[in-house]
Amino acid sequence: MDRFNAFVDEKVMVKPVKTGNLSGRTFAVKDVFDIEGVTASAGNPDWLRTHSKAKKNASSIDLLLQKGATLKGTTITDELMYSLNGENYHYGTPVNPKVPGHIPGGSSSGSAVAASSGVVDFALGTDTGGSVRIPAAYCGIYGFRPTHGLVSIDGVIPLAESFDTVGWMTADPQLLVEVGDVLINENTPSLVEKPFNSIMFGTDAWELADEKSMEILVKYKEQLEKSQKSTWVTIAKEGLPRWASCFRTLQGLEIWKNHGEWIKEIKPSFGPDIAARFEWASTLSEEEKPEQLKLKESIRIKMVELLGEDRLLMIPTTPGEAPRCNLSGSEIEKRRSQTMQLSCIAGLNGLPQVTIPIEGNNEAPLALSVIAGPNQDKRLLQWVNEYANLFKK
Repeated sequence: MDRFNAFVDEKVMVKPVKTGNLSGRTFAVKDVFDIEGVTASAGNPDWLRTHSKAKKNASSIDLLLQKGATLKGTTITDELMYSLNGENYHYGTPVNPKVPGHIPGGSSSGSAVAASSGVVDFALGTDTGGSVRIPAAYCGIYGFRPTHGLVSIDGVIPLAESFDTVGWMTADPQLLVEVGDVLINENTPSLVEKPFNSIMFGTDAWELADEKSMEILVKYKEQLEKSQKSTWVTIAKEGLPRWASCFRTLQGLEIWKNHGEWIKEIKPSFGPDIAARFEWASTLSEEEKPEQLKLKESIRIKMVELLGEDRLLMIPTTPGEAPRCNLSGSEIEKRRSQTMQLSCIAGLNGLPQVTIPIEGNNEAPLALSVIAGPNQDKRLLQWVNEYANLFKK
C-alpha cells in the first residue's frame, strides 16, 4: 500500500534483463519516462488521456535493467514538470517522510519520497530547474543532476531540452555512485583518479540561506574548511537574480515551444500555479532569445573558468527547510524565486551538482550542494561518498 502517496502506479514492474552490480536493487521512475506498454501522465490527466502507450523503454531505464535493477512503480510529478513544490492538483501531494505536512519538493516529488521512505532503493527523476536537487533536499536524501547531455534523455517527456537532465536520488552515497557508474557514459573523460584540490564558497549564494538554516549549515562549512583548501568567491557579478531571470526566460521559451500547441488545442485542466506559469510562458517573445543566449554563454565561460578541473563550489541547496503544504501563492512564489537563484547556477551552465542531506532542527532536513566543472560527474560523486561522514551529526 502506498501510504506516502508517492506513486501514480506502484503495480508497474519491469524485471531486470541481466545480472550486474545493481542486482537485488529496486528503483522507481518519475511518470515522464517511457516504459514499454505504459502511458506516462506527466502529472496531468489530460496529458494521459491524449497520449499513447510507449513502444519501448527510455534508454536510462534499459541501462539499469541490464545491470540487474528491478523497476517498481511510476511516481507522481508536478504537472508537466513545471514546478519545484511537489503539490499536484490532480493526484495529491506525496507525503514528505521526514517532515509530514511539509512539501516534498518538485517536480520529482514522488521519486524523492519513494527513495526517502525506503520503499525503493533509488529513484529516477528529471532536473531542468532543480527538480531532483530540491526534492532531495526537502526529503533528506542525496540527489544528483549530471552534466547536461551526459546521461541520455531519450524516452523522456521534454520540458526544456537545453536544460533537461535525467537525475537520481538515494539515501546512501555509495549507491549514488553505483547508479552513476551505470548511467554515465564510460568513455567520458573525468580525471576520476585525481583529487579536487580546493573548494569555493559562493558568498552571494550563502546570503540566500535564512538565518535559522545558516546557524546549522555554517558548522558543516567550517568542518570542510579545516579538511580542504578553501576560499570565498562571488559567483555572479551580474547578480543571481539576473542569472535566474535569464534561465527562466530561456526555459519558458522552450517550454511554450514544446507544449504550447498541445495546450491551445486540448485546453487541459491545470492547477492554479501551473496554469499561471504556462500563461506567463505564452507571453514570451522569441525576440528576447538572442540577448539571453549571449548572456548565458558569457556566464558559462566564466563558470567553467572559475571551476577549472580541480575546484568545487559549495552552496546551500535551498534557502531553508521544506515549507509547509498549502502556502499561499505569494509565499510559495517568493520561496521559488529564491530557490531558483540557487538552482540556476548549475542549471544555466549545464554543470553537475549533488545535493547532500544535512539534519536540521526538529528533524527537518537541510542540504548543501557541491558543483563541479563539466564532465567531472564521477569524480564529484566519489568526492561526496568520501566526505559523506563529515556531513553527519
